[in-house]
Amino acid sequence: MTHSRTRISKAVIPAAGLGTRFLPATKATPKEMLPVVDKPAIQYVVEEAVSAHLSDVLMITGRNKRPLEDHFDRNYELEETLTRKGDDSRLARVRESSDLATMHYVRQGDPRGLGHAVLCAEPHVGDQPFAVLLGDDLIDPRDPLLPRMIDVQARYGGSVIALMEVAPEQIHLYGAAAIRHTDDADVVRVTDLVEKPDIGQAPSHYAVIGRYVLDPAVFDAIKKTEPGRGGEIQLTDALRELSHRDDAGGPVHGVLFTGRRYDTGDRGDYLRAIVRLACEREDLGPDFRNWLRSYVTEEMQE
Repeated sequence: MTHSRTRISKAVIPAAGLGTRFLPATKATPKEMLPVVDKPAIQYVVEEAVSAHLSDVLMITGRNKRPLEDHFDRNYELEETLTRKGDDSRLARVRESSDLATMHYVRQGDPRGLGHAVLCAEPHVGDQPFAVLLGDDLIDPRDPLLPRMIDVQARYGGSVIALMEVAPEQIHLYGAAAIRHTDDADVVRVTDLVEKPDIGQAPSHYAVIGRYVLDPAVFDAIKKTEPGRGGEIQLTDALRELSHRDDAGGPVHGVLFTGRRYDTGDRGDYLRAIVRLACEREDLGPDFRNWLRSYVTEEMQE
């Protein structure tokens, strides 16, 4: 069944978290501005949205997040300095972030969870479907996920979440989905959702990762959602309610993602993401891979 809908153009990026796992680095610097090779993590996320033709980006921020706005704004003093030096290459890289998309910002205020952060987008989004991208998950541009999710939403309606199979011992770290397969090999109907299930209690090993294409009915569902895990309003709980509906606000489908994903929300995974991405860069990769081989060989010999 194909639903006739306005093409999705708005992306919402929640970025109000405190980044406590990266203290003291995040004491004065937003975690979203931590560099992944030579770009802040948040720029990869905005670039992904733009690649999916989402040209209107709303960032949900909080206190001490002003550097996010500055990064996506023009820096005329720096640009003028680079222009005088004739450094066209660095000038282009500086201007790249400010030319990516139409950026908007709203403060979450009281940090009451991801569900509440998404609710803050309601006045900007209105009554149209929209995408949500979480900054801790970087999706490799060679494995585009959002365009597929947008196509699935256009076909099935309702909301669409990204699912990735994880090891059984890891599923308690995520929202877990109960699923029913469809005629599309990579699309499932979500029949239930559990936020961070107790070990052994997960309905499947399919974890919700940080990409969503949401029907605006999610806003009313969030408003009715009581605080859950950690005393926060969980987006997973609101989507669970929608997954039980077949009316205009439902259903919920999942896209099974098997591509390359980099988790920057954990210190170890953050370091691994930097190494992987640096190895794959044409300008850095050859020398860096040679050094890495030598370093690993030396470590193994000790």
